[in-house]
Amino acid sequence: MAPVTLPLAGLTRLFKFPDMVRSLSGVSPQEIGLLLKSITSKRRPQALPPINSDFYDISEMLTEEERAVQRGIRAYMEQRVRPIIGAYWERGEFPHELLPSFAAMTREVLGDRLHGISGIGPVVGGVIAMELARVDASMYTFLGVHWGLAMGSIDLFGSEEQKRRWLGPMQRFEQIGTWSLTEPEVGSAAAAGLTTTARRDEHGWVLHGAKKWCGNAPFADLNIVFARDVSDHQVKAFVVERGTPGYHVEKLEGKIALRVVQNADVRLEQVRVPEANRLPGVKSFRDVARQLGMARGHVAWAMTGVAMGAYERTLEYANQRIQFGRPITGFQLVQQGLVRMLGNVTAMQTLCMRLSQLQARDGKISQERASLAKAYCGERLRETVAIGRNLLGGNGILLEHEVARYFADAEALYSYEGTHEMNTLIVGRAITGMSAFL
Repeated sequence: MAPVTLPLAGLTRLFKFPDMVRSLSGVSPQEIGLLLKSITSKRRPQALPPINSDFYDISEMLTEEERAVQRGIRAYMEQRVRPIIGAYWERGEFPHELLPSFAAMTREVLGDRLHGISGIGPVVGGVIAMELARVDASMYTFLGVHWGLAMGSIDLFGSEEQKRRWLGPMQRFEQIGTWSLTEPEVGSAAAAGLTTTARRDEHGWVLHGAKKWCGNAPFADLNIVFARDVSDHQVKAFVVERGTPGYHVEKLEGKIALRVVQNADVRLEQVRVPEANRLPGVKSFRDVARQLGMARGHVAWAMTGVAMGAYERTLEYANQRIQFGRPITGFQLVQQGLVRMLGNVTAMQTLCMRLSQLQARDGKISQERASLAKAYCGERLRETVAIGRNLLGGNGILLEHEVARYFADAEALYSYEGTHEMNTLIVGRAITGMSAFL
């Protein structure tokens, strides 16, 4: 190929910078030609498609009422939570300033359906978890503990008098709930290894032991505590109210995930609770397992929301990040990563939607199906946030771009409500007929 020759005088007239042109004397004619082509290009900027993490139109499967719930929660999370949550995450503090507006939003969007876990259908409950976690997994966890676990325990296992006493104030967020199953030395082995004890006497019950990871506990008014009855060795549940003598709460420090969530270590030193505070519907760990299955389904939806948020923020960043003269979305390996993220998100959405549809059809959730959703979505979530963090390069560890927060929070969701390994073994037992737990 013949070399391209460009007259220096022409370059001088074009750039009107003689010194700059002379500085290019060591650059080949071909390279100068490419430079001129880049500078003189008249192409208009290409309009970018909207960022959409619902690539298969999963929301079209919702009723209009369900879509209204989705829109209401998304609007609140985008307008009120997203602008401030990063600062709270960095400080490890909970945004108490949001509680009045958060309560108002739930009343407006859900009406009286937040009165108990049975008042919201499986699909709506999943969409709520997804939309909260799409912006911040900590706000989802706050509601998941308060509504799904604490209010859910009272709704599922409480007497009518207990429901009248506590569910109304909790629905209005006048009283906040926490939930205590895990212990400092007992996590996955809670079914058989729970060491916190409950002893009945003529005055009621005496609880003694310790709990760990109790979300909301530093400011909660009510704690649903699970303990083993020393008389029959069965697990029972009790409502312990803040201020009860012997009930001690210490905030858990040093977390690298869900830093907005206020977790705590709880000590129960001969705590006395009346019989009226025992939830009569909990007679063994089988009852607790039924609630855990529902919670695992919600966590799978929340994982989906986190993956959606990570994908959206990664694509937004890549569209704006210019390297080598173009947005990095124009490079093959970046597109490969984005497509992998979107594929994971779409698979998680479709799996969770079907899980909730089956729960609505059957009137209950299958432990095995909930565990499969939790295990699979956990794997896909980890991969998705890791790809996003990588595509942001060094900026991927900065909170200002949000992907770092999704990346860290994913580690907590991966483990809570049943570790990946335990959920895998639950599914393995179901499909093989053989238990491999021990």
